[in-house]
Parts: sequence; C-alpha cells; structure tokens
Amino acid sequence: MGQHAILSPSGAERWLNCTPSARLEQQFPDTAGEAAAEGTLAHALGELLLRLKLGLITKPKYDVELKKIKKNKLYDDNMFNYADDYAGFVMEQFYEAQSHTKDAIIFLEQRLNLTDYVPEGFGTGDTVIVADGVLTIIDLKYGKGVLVSAEANKQMMLYALGALKEFDYMYDIRLVRMIIYQPRLDNFSTYELSVPILNVWAQDDLIPRAKLAFDGMGDFNPGAHCKFCKARAVCKANAEKNLELAKYDFQKEELLTDDAIADILDRAAPFKNWIDAIEEYALRQAIDKGKKWPGYKLVEGRSNRMYVDETQVAEKLIQNGFSEDVIYTKKILAITNMEKAITKIKFSELLNSLIVKPPGKPTLAPESDKRPEYNSNEAAKLDFQEVLIVNN
Repeated sequence: MGQHAILSPSGAERWLNCTPSARLEQQFPDTAGEAAAEGTLAHALGELLLRLKLGLITKPKYDVELKKIKKNKLYDDNMFNYADDYAGFVMEQFYEAQSHTKDAIIFLEQRLNLTDYVPEGFGTGDTVIVADGVLTIIDLKYGKGVLVSAEANKQMMLYALGALKEFDYMYDIRLVRMIIYQPRLDNFSTYELSVPILNVWAQDDLIPRAKLAFDGMGDFNPGAHCKFCKARAVCKANAEKNLELAKYDFQKEELLTDDAIADILDRAAPFKNWIDAIEEYALRQAIDKGKKWPGYKLVEGRSNRMYVDETQVAEKLIQNGFSEDVIYTKKILAITNMEKAITKIKFSELLNSLIVKPPGKPTLAPESDKRPEYNSNEAAKLDFQEVLIVNN
C-alpha cells in the first residue's frame, strides 16, 4: 500500500485521454480523504472474509483480524454486510468457474505487472479467477458518489492485460470477463472482451499513449475524465473549456430555445465540477498554507452542538429522575441489517410482502444512460400502493 504508479490503472481513463495530465498531477499532493480510506477498509474486510471462505485463514486468526478492522472509526455493520455480500458474489463466480474447469484458481489482491504496456506500470486486482478459456477479474468499488461501468473500462482492461501476462501459461485463455461490483449503488456491471481484441487495443492505443503520458508529452484534452484530476482546479486548458459556457452565444430571443437549454445541460455538470474543484482548492490553500485570496478571508463556518459522551449524558439524566423512554428512541433495524439478523431465508419468508422499493427521485440524464425512461404514471401508482400498505 502507499506506493502509486505514475500511470496508475485507476487513472488510466484520464491519462489516456489527456496524456500530459499524469506528470502535471505530480505537482499536487494526494488529497484522498475519508472516502478513499473507507474504501481501503472495505477492501481489507472483503479480502478477509474471502480468505475465511476459501480456507486460507483459520477462524481464530480471522477473529483477530476482524477485531482490528472493527476498531477503525470508519467501520460499521453496513460495511460488514456489503463486504460479506461481495465475498459471497466472488465465491459464486469461483464455483461457476470450477463447474467447467475443475482446477480453476482464484487469487486475491493480486499484484499485476504492467511494464510490457505502461512504463513502470503495476496494479492490484481485487480478485482474479483463472479457468480454461476464461479469465475473470472482479473489482470492488465501495464508493457511492459515481456509478462505475465495466464497459470498456480502461482500469479493468489494464488489469486484464497484467493478469494475462501472469496466468496465460496455465490455460488457453480466449476471453476476459471484467466485473465491477459496486454494492452501495446496486451496481453489478460486466464486460467481456476477446483476448485478440484486447491485445490490438494494447498495441495500437495503450502503448503509444502510455509512452506520451510517461514523458509528459501530448496535448491537454479536458473532458469528463478531469473529474478526479489533482490539477483540475488550476489547469488552464480545463478553465478555458469550462469558461466557454460563460461565453455562451445567446440568441436575441427573450427566452432560450429547447436546443439551447439542452446544450447548456450538456455543459453544466463538468462546469459545476470545475467550480467545486476551484472552491476546494482555494479553501485548502487558505487552511494549509495561509493563502490570502484577494477579496476573501477564512472564517469559522456554522457547526452543530454535539454530546461529548452519550453514555455519560444518559447516566446523568437517569440519575436525575428521567426515564429511558424520555431520553431514548427505538428504531427498527435497517433492511440489510435485518436480513443478517434473521437470515435472508426468514426475511424473504416473513417480510417480502412488507417491503417496497419506491421509485427514485426523477433526475435528468443523457439519453445514453442505461436506465429506462421515467414513467410518471407508474411512479404515481407505486406511491399510491405504498400509502395503502402504510395505512393498512
């Protein structure tokens, strides 16, 4: 852990599209925050659970390691449930591989050498399953901020190349199956690619662009891939692209046309991301380095009151005659925790008729989005059914 490749697989979508960005990012510190730490913890937990299920670790050793993970402030029961579901999903994939290749092999947190394609390149595959004819790579994405697709996913394609180099000698692998498992967004995305097509991409696209990126050469090319670039707030090319929206060529009509609004919507998300990045950068510079921005000052924001110690608060109130009914509230377990508490079989048997999944809040998305178009009539019908269930 801690060591990062200059051309990391996780940033491949970025440095393949904007080759100078990799070297430009080296000027900026790693600002990975709590979400990244939470993801790392979830990965460690998922690996631990898999090692137990595969018989690679004893139960006493598992208990010791689990206790360490539970001491982390970012751990909660939901994380365990998600990690356990991930481990179960991986085992299903492994059993499937064994059903047609008796001696299929599984590797966890596998270090992958990418230097045949990317200078100084390496990565770590969460799960690699090797079977006759098919190589399966599963990547756990614990984040819930951005939906990640496996389709033509450059990070996964790099992992596939590294895994082929490592394990192709074992079997005649003709197909690579890449799976993104993102439990907190209910996202399970699969993409399959033949080995010959993957190799053509590596030779014609990956290798030459990786060399440009490693050398800091090529043209800046701002786009959606800038979202997690460390330099996005101060990159001149990114600023010029986003400021095009501010220079929008409004027509003489008093109202915008439908086409004009659609065009602005196309540009709005990256523009908002850019503004957010600038605000975050300016704040961090002010806090960490005492930077004074013209016309701005650092002030203390609003905060909410909080208990120093909830146990002491409860004890003091009870000692002074307040009952537990007054100071505590009861709340039924969340659905995922309830399934774990009473088992999925009992949950399904007893509660399925009492569970509804209301439609999500309507949101605009590009037509390329894979979700079906929102049906207001169906949503209204479901809302009505939910009211009936509650009232009954």
